[in-house]
Amino acid sequence: MHADLPTPDPDALAHSAELVAHLRGEIEGSGGAIPFSRFMELALYAPGLGYYSAGASKFGESGDFVTAPELGPLFAATVAGAVAPVLQQLGPQARVLELGGGSGAFAEVMLKRLLELDALPERYAILEPSADLRERQRERLGKSLIPPVFDLLEWLDGPFDDDWNGLLFANEVIDALPTPRFSLRDGEVFEETVVQGAGGRFARGEQPADALLGAAVRHVERYLQAPFADGYRSELLPQLPYWIQAVAGGLQRGAMLFVDYGYPRAEYYQPQRGDGTLRAFYRHRVHGDVYAWPGLQDLTASVDFTALAEAGTGAGFDLAGYCTQASFLLGNGLDKLLEVADTRTDEVGRIRLREQVKRLTLPSEMGERFQVMGFSRDVDFSAAFLMGDLTWRL
Repeated sequence: MHADLPTPDPDALAHSAELVAHLRGEIEGSGGAIPFSRFMELALYAPGLGYYSAGASKFGESGDFVTAPELGPLFAATVAGAVAPVLQQLGPQARVLELGGGSGAFAEVMLKRLLELDALPERYAILEPSADLRERQRERLGKSLIPPVFDLLEWLDGPFDDDWNGLLFANEVIDALPTPRFSLRDGEVFEETVVQGAGGRFARGEQPADALLGAAVRHVERYLQAPFADGYRSELLPQLPYWIQAVAGGLQRGAMLFVDYGYPRAEYYQPQRGDGTLRAFYRHRVHGDVYAWPGLQDLTASVDFTALAEAGTGAGFDLAGYCTQASFLLGNGLDKLLEVADTRTDEVGRIRLREQVKRLTLPSEMGERFQVMGFSRDVDFSAAFLMGDLTWRL
């Protein structure tokens, strides 16, 4: 079934078998079925077993996918230039909260660039659920940052629990939130579940949707001004407004910046996309078997940016802007950073820099598939979104 995928080594397969046993126990203890969102939560985040909780490499060429910060310094340096004016408006008490930290590559470049721009925050916190990734981040940043800058860092188990001013940043985070899946049958809304099928494999089931998911699906239908056809299946995050409020916490003044792949709602729920956007990443291959090798592959779904806009403004923030990643980076000085970087490297380095820019900005790469959305409260963040405004598509 997975002939086109590299076979995991015996240790990895043994690790996956542990998580499979855990998932089966959860299914049996729940009457024979669990919501898909619960399956995704455990597959990604089960302590010591989930994809993001275990120790295997996730990012870069040796992992399963490459994120923008892992390509090189230009992405994070450009983001730093875009948010520096916000931090300067807020003054010396400003904080930065990064959701997830990857390998630490983003924080490393971000802090170095903010130091150059005289916009360092009072605190730079990384909310990282994986203990293994925390240690990797701490080791990397301890080696690459001078002590006064490293001392600004802290790692959190949850959002700030007090009132604060500053920036919330999340790159490829919302796509990894455990998402419910819904389907329509005879005009009624059902929630996708995971059951044990033939041969002990996991299989798709369904149960009547609860009130929250059902109401969220009907909200989307009203927005689209058309009901979903019977058999239509997709993802929806009814908990997104609550998640935004939780991670922002007591953010009084400042901005939120989200970078992810996705679509505005009318494009997300097109009739021809009748099985949603859910997919798995394994060794730089994208495939549709989300039940294969739990714990060894990433599970992800695209972001409904209209839903994100609704959640952010519903939490009391102003929508500062929405555009493609290419427009955001080019509009915030990527070309100037490239010129400076060119003077600091050799010919091989210049070739690599141009490859980095291509992957960040070309439509066939990350340039249009990834999009950027910003929110603000009592600060001016609109200057970061002067190029390629797409709010009219929301």
